[in-house]
Amino acid sequence: MVGFLVAGLIIGALARLIKPGKQNLGILATLLLGIVGSLIGGTIAWLINSGSIWELNVLGFILAVVAAVLLIGTAEAVAPKRK
Repeated sequence: MVGFLVAGLIIGALARLIKPGKQNLGILATLLLGIVGSLIGGTIAWLINSGSIWELNVLGFILAVVAAVLLIGTAEAVAPKRK
């Protein structure tokens, strides 16, 4: 469980580094978006028979980061703007 949280935080942080511009997201939002991104990436990798959703593999990791980048873009679009 702790490994899953750490992986989610790493994936969320990488996604924030890849996404251009400043994101107004806290560490909790980064963690949650990273976890959801890892679940989406793992599921897609599992669907194309790359491995289990719960094991770490390269394709699942890449797909998780891409999913997290898309989720961060979506979160920015629906979140109220701070001044």
